[in-house]
Amino acid sequence: MTLLACTDFDAGYARSAPCVRGLNIGVEEGEVVALLGPNGAGKTTLLMSMSGLLPSLGGSVSVAGKTLTSGKPRAAVRAGVVLVPDDRALFRRLTTEKNLRLAIRERGRSSARKSLEHVLQYFPALTPRLGVAAGQLSGGEQQMLAIARALLQQPRVLLIDELSMGLAPVVVQSILPVLRDVAASNGTAVVLVEQHVRLALEVSDRAIVLVHGQVRLTDDSSALARDVGRIERAYLGGAE
Repeated sequence: MTLLACTDFDAGYARSAPCVRGLNIGVEEGEVVALLGPNGAGKTTLLMSMSGLLPSLGGSVSVAGKTLTSGKPRAAVRAGVVLVPDDRALFRRLTTEKNLRLAIRERGRSSARKSLEHVLQYFPALTPRLGVAAGQLSGGEQQMLAIARALLQQPRVLLIDELSMGLAPVVVQSILPVLRDVAASNGTAVVLVEQHVRLALEVSDRAIVLVHGQVRLTDDSSALARDVGRIERAYLGGAE
């Protein structure tokens, strides 16, 4: 089942030419897709538009066949689209626990407690840090917190922008399997923007290479991992 679909989708900023043009992509239920591309390819703009933080400039985004209202982030969240932005968007003065509880404030107390306990099983390193202000966490702990907060919103579609930014590869390797588990266990469609190509290919089912706002290459991650040169050629403007 195609859970997330972009159809003839244009993304960018008002009063400027689209930086993503005529995009047609789909992400299946339980699938992890790595969105790759050089700086300036339009990856962040695309995620912001899909999550409603930017109005689209054309085309549509749908979740399970239902078209999302452009530029309405709350509507996107209600439809199950949750974005982890590249700056993590944490409340730095609030404790780790309070950051997490903000994501589940509308649920009953018992349900919220169970949800919190479940998410902390993915990131046990956060448990002894629940009373620590988010701004005092390490970079890896902050990324774990940002993803844990997103998971508490029970996303159908999880968008993660630049997961590894500022993190050591060993930290990234400890976080990536969580995304694979979430997709497999919950049927969540995951779109991961990542600069570390090989790490992204290890965890994803499929990769899409975006160059100058257009899809230049797409294939199974396992096939691309065997010939990373295809991605390098796509970055440089080659086409298959």
